Amino acid sequence: MQAEGVDARRAVEELKELAELTGGPDGARRVAWTETWKEAREWLTNKLSEIDGISEIETDEAGNIWATAPGDSERAVLIGGHMDSVPNGGWLDGALNVIGGLEVIRVLAPRQRPVTLRLVDWADEEGARFGRSLFGSGAAAGALKPDDVRNLKDKDGVTLPDALRKHGVNLDRVNEAGRQLENAVAYLELHIEQGPVLERMDLPLGVVLGTFGVERHAVRFTGQHAHSGSTPMDVRRDAFIAAARSAIEFRDDAARRDDVRATTGFVNVSPAIVTAFNGWCEMSLDQRALDADVLAEMLAAAKENSERIADEEGVSIEWERLWRIEPIPFDGALIELADEAITEIAGRSHRLPSGPLHDAAEMARLMPTVMLFVKSLRGLSHTTDEDTPEEDIEMSVRALHRLAEKTMERAAS
Repeated sequence: MQAEGVDARRAVEELKELAELTGGPDGARRVAWTETWKEAREWLTNKLSEIDGISEIETDEAGNIWATAPGDSERAVLIGGHMDSVPNGGWLDGALNVIGGLEVIRVLAPRQRPVTLRLVDWADEEGARFGRSLFGSGAAAGALKPDDVRNLKDKDGVTLPDALRKHGVNLDRVNEAGRQLENAVAYLELHIEQGPVLERMDLPLGVVLGTFGVERHAVRFTGQHAHSGSTPMDVRRDAFIAAARSAIEFRDDAARRDDVRATTGFVNVSPAIVTAFNGWCEMSLDQRALDADVLAEMLAAAKENSERIADEEGVSIEWERLWRIEPIPFDGALIELADEAITEIAGRSHRLPSGPLHDAAEMARLMPTVMLFVKSLRGLSHTTDEDTPEEDIEMSVRALHRLAEKTMERAAS
């Protein structure tokens, strides 16, 4: 099978068309379970309905859209993405993988293929409205349990079940979407990097090794607040100082390791007035690594260092896990095929992990999976400043096309 026929420029123009339809001066507005998101998906469905060789376009029980181009076998290679965005998001995050996949299936659907090819637009990857990311892919994979999300509300007090119902989705049936994966043999996804690595290396494309595991905790320090003027420095039990020293330890520990992350995101203090030092402080710690043992070492070091600091500052400390997910490596054979595809298109490839989570993380639990990254200018994403050179976008679409062909050939052998 040859790589002829793919029109990568058309994909760029369709990305611009979608941005014009569902964006504005403040960026993308395709937040899941809203009318603008629905409008974007109707636009996609109309594009898919014009393609020869697609036998069925359907929406499953979790709200995911599937387009199927049957092959000689029911064994299916999936190309996935998501149309939803964060509020005031960029023109590429999510949309690129769907529009790139649209162009690939547009070219390959009319041809005879040894296996079936399917494009999926996952519902609510971002979790921007209700806080639960990977909704549609998690439901299909069985990782999302309805009772765990039943009481989620948006900022206006609307419940998740009510919002789903307006879009034809019954929360208690979302796991039935798993039937869509019965014949799947591989999952491919294209995404902007959302980081600076490829740009620093002056490379347009890279292969993703897997998604980082995450340990996310709230760390609380309790001392005793008192008057800032009357309390000598050597008798203070300042919870904020213990937290600040700990945050620096968390950062420095990560900096000594190879390609990991540690982030203090929120910090809350009490009494939070200028005339007293703080007797209570709560902060978050988000740690990420591709190796499960390294992630465990980071957490152990963080607890040991923060407990030592708390003792030195005369405060108590409490850790509460907020969330965790194990590192998810991608398939070695597909990583090799992706390397080949990128090298053929761009001349050189690079392998790197993904810090952010993607729908591919849910699919990797069930089938061979790989992702392609295209560089992000200044490493920016989830902002209107998100951008990638158009020539690199075109290369990414051609590389996805080449990878799809190679994956189908492998699936048929």
